[in-house]
Amino acid sequence: MEEADVSIAKDELKSLSMAEMEKKLVSSPDGITQAEAKKRLLQYGPNELEERKSNPFLKFLTYFWGPIPWMIEAAVILSGLVQHWADFFIILVLLISNAIVGFWEEYQAGNAIAALKAKLAITARVRRDGEWTTSAARDLVPGDVIRLCLGDIVPADARLLDGAPVEVDQSALTGESLPATRKSGETVFSGSIIRQGEVEAMVYATGEKTYFGKTAQLVQEAHTVSHFQQAVLKIGDYLIILAVALVAVIITVALFRGDPIFTTLEFTLVLLVAAIPVAKRSAGYR
Repeated sequence: MEEADVSIAKDELKSLSMAEMEKKLVSSPDGITQAEAKKRLLQYGPNELEERKSNPFLKFLTYFWGPIPWMIEAAVILSGLVQHWADFFIILVLLISNAIVGFWEEYQAGNAIAALKAKLAITARVRRDGEWTTSAARDLVPGDVIRLCLGDIVPADARLLDGAPVEVDQSALTGESLPATRKSGETVFSGSIIRQGEVEAMVYATGEKTYFGKTAQLVQEAHTVSHFQQAVLKIGDYLIILAVALVAVIITVALFRGDPIFTTLEFTLVLLVAAIPVAKRSAGYR
């Protein structure tokens, strides 16, 4: 069988006539063969969202790395050197507690992809070798013909074949409060729900190439910073620069005057503790 051409943009496949799309996908309303489906699955990958996972321990350690943690850690070290053990343990506990809270908040936010994946279909009715079978949704490929019935979650981006219009709930994707009517040739997106009707459709995009997949990718990569957080970040940076400059001046003057190192360290400790911008840590920055 001729190889399907899905290298063109998804939006182009969505706008082509049904006949042209079928030609590009090397498919027909009768679907594709099981052998061709296996070949395409190897070529285009499974119809699922890839969840990027990182080592939790290494992620936790990043909360001890950065300008603000360095200042807090320096304060911990200086507290130990001058034997201010109360300050030492208080600052150390705050440092660790802050890292735990920050890690847990980011971990909770990282579960967004898992929550999105829970909204996807698990199985689908697909026509292979001219017969209808129930297949895992992850095994769908471009060119597959699927059957969508009342209550079904659409397993992949597809265009409706000939048949009566259906009502589709796309609220999870578009925010529309009411179901939208979709007719023959129009698109239905992965993650939407059939609220009325029954129809066959041809898959043209799977996995991360679907509308749902693109949305999930944006969620996973989103790192928005508010104006307030930006302002706090700048204040923290100024405090760091000022603290480092003052510490350098104190040490230089102390060495020049021959002051006791113990006294100099105490002054340095007070300055570092006073300069730590706690508000910046509260805003979620390291």
